[in-house]
Amino acid sequence: MNLLLQTTQHNLQGQIAVTGSKSETNRLLLLKALFPNITLANTSNSDDSEVMQKALIGNDEIVDIHHAGTAMRFLTAYFAVNEGREVVMTGSGRMQERPIKILVEALGQLGVEISYEKEEGYPPIRIKGKKVTASKVTLAANVSSQYISALLLVASKLENGLELTLEGEITSIPYIKMTLALLKDLDIQTSFVGNVIKVYPKAEVETKEMVVESDWSSASYFFSLVALADTASITLSSYKENSLQGDSELVSLYEKLGVQTTFQDNKMTLVKQENFKYETVNFELNNTPDIAQTIVVTCLGLGIGCHLTGLHTLKIKETDRLEALRIELTKLGANISVTNDSLTLTASENINHNVKIGTYNDHRMAMAFAPLALKVPIIIEDAEVVSKSYPDFWNDLKALDFQISEL
Repeated sequence: MNLLLQTTQHNLQGQIAVTGSKSETNRLLLLKALFPNITLANTSNSDDSEVMQKALIGNDEIVDIHHAGTAMRFLTAYFAVNEGREVVMTGSGRMQERPIKILVEALGQLGVEISYEKEEGYPPIRIKGKKVTASKVTLAANVSSQYISALLLVASKLENGLELTLEGEITSIPYIKMTLALLKDLDIQTSFVGNVIKVYPKAEVETKEMVVESDWSSASYFFSLVALADTASITLSSYKENSLQGDSELVSLYEKLGVQTTFQDNKMTLVKQENFKYETVNFELNNTPDIAQTIVVTCLGLGIGCHLTGLHTLKIKETDRLEALRIELTKLGANISVTNDSLTLTASENINHNVKIGTYNDHRMAMAFAPLALKVPIIIEDAEVVSKSYPDFWNDLKALDFQISEL
């Protein structure tokens, strides 16, 4: 499904209820599988979370998680410590190109038996779950935080808990802290001192309802819309000023792009600042790489340059996001260059009209480019890909008077 996006509305006003955080939901779904007496509210309705839940409640020997990278990492750890359970974890063609070796080797340090069905280091993998008594793992610190969180989430169910030593500079600390905060909410004892994280064993937790905050990555597209509109005031729910989610850094980042944020009653309101003086921005996104696509498209729409660093994990996402951005932004007339971990956009005032934006099976490509419809008509190819994290996205844009037609 290809969609043509355009609008004559430059004064954006509205209230949007955004689906629960995919990051929080998937962590809590795994914790609920370990501790069935907890209940969950405001969970994400994303494809990734549905795939995760289906795998956790099912009893299939072959578990296909499609494009869901978080589910692949978290479920690998879950099934590895699920004594007596044997599964083959597989996924889409792209998922079979995304590395899993670091996590497999980490679990191997705990004595877990995992083998590769095809190419070494990549899914599909065969996991033979066993009781784990070992408790010490050493892992490179600059890898995807999902590998680290996968280990931490199952750690309290290990007989002797887990002591995880991270070597080097740690990537995506906010996501690690999110995982630890959710464990703390369940009264699971943890510590994070220097580069050593400890999770202590806990057989049972008290019955409790866990409410998922709405997704900050999904909120990023509304920050972009407000920045690109002539005038705007959009209220989003449900959000906390002191969020566990790393992408809540959007508030401070987009303040430099003319967006002011206020919080009240678990809602946040984004307002376009009048007479804002724009200039080239330099952002280090090591802790928040998922919002890089949104930011660079915003800068293109504003006619300003940007230099974004800390993006090395983007090369192993649903697509090589850095290369995808280079290709699609160039089609729009942008002057952009990328390296293995950075992106530089030169300021320019002209944006080509009616460009078809390829989405590469990547939900964030579709949603990041959509706000440009405030500047020029734009076509989003394979627009249904947004269901991976935000199935209601196109309807929410229509609620803001965007004209969206299927081609």
